Amino acid sequence: MDRITVTEASQVAEARRRAVTAAQAIGFDETAAGRVAIVATELATNVVKYGAPGEILVGTYADATGAGVELLALDKGPGFPDPAAALRDGHSTGGSAGEGLGAVRRLSQAFDIVSRPGLGTAVLARLTAVRTGAPANEASFGAVTVPLRGETANGDAFAVHERDEGWTAIVADGLGHGPEAAKASDAAIRIFRLNHEAAPAEILAAVHAGLSRTRGGAVSVARYRRAAATLMFAGIGNVAGAVVSGTAVKRTVSLAGTAGHAARRIQEFEYPLEPADVFVLCSDGIATGWTLDGHPGLVAAHPSLVAGVIFRDYARARDDATVLVVRGDAAP
Repeated sequence: MDRITVTEASQVAEARRRAVTAAQAIGFDETAAGRVAIVATELATNVVKYGAPGEILVGTYADATGAGVELLALDKGPGFPDPAAALRDGHSTGGSAGEGLGAVRRLSQAFDIVSRPGLGTAVLARLTAVRTGAPANEASFGAVTVPLRGETANGDAFAVHERDEGWTAIVADGLGHGPEAAKASDAAIRIFRLNHEAAPAEILAAVHAGLSRTRGGAVSVARYRRAAATLMFAGIGNVAGAVVSGTAVKRTVSLAGTAGHAARRIQEFEYPLEPADVFVLCSDGIATGWTLDGHPGLVAAHPSLVAGVIFRDYARARDDATVLVVRGDAAP
């Protein structure tokens, strides 16, 4: 994802430019790209007026709900005591191309917002090239993944394979950062896609064997079985997993080592994962002590918004950072 710091009005244009560039890169026509421009302008202007310093994350997505451009506006400002008020017609951020967050919601295929007094605001907008008129907030997974500031290559990568009976997910964190780290994590995803029907430990073993000619990294794989409401998990290194029920966080166990080079053993662990829960995988660009305390009800939000809040509150400055959030009740 592209990451744009927003602290004052001149940066609104940069957020708009990068959002439009992302849209055009995946085939949005002039009209569709114009909608993206309005949404990016509104989100960035909102941050300037009410939450600076903040940032806009720009990326693309593809899942069972469709494909398009994804925008996240994240800030640690004073927050809104009543987020619904900011969505009412006539409530404008001022000086922008539309009518505030209400315009963002109307133009978006999927929209979600969370705001807590004293904790800041996070807003998600997803836009498709062709508007269907039907909202698409029921995504089964969402993610934030950004490279270390100053790098263009992201050493982290993720993938989710949805199945009739559940899903399988992976996050790979190439050792270090930059192009060589990206080669390792990209190789891990390729191997995952070839072996996604296998058990997590078997997938992880294939990844471990396949990364021997790269610098290696940390890798975790999870498999959710809907009928049993259980999660099978296997990890090498410090890609940390957690089952979140409400605000309670139960961490999963990863074993020491570096995928591709040193792994004394690979072992699966089983955890309960109820339909209302979410599963979270974080690379070590996210502080290990992250929590959702102070955000009651957040697990019911769009998974990309959950990922955005964790990233906003716990990202470390010295590494690539990835947060993958998958719903327990995800369905293809």
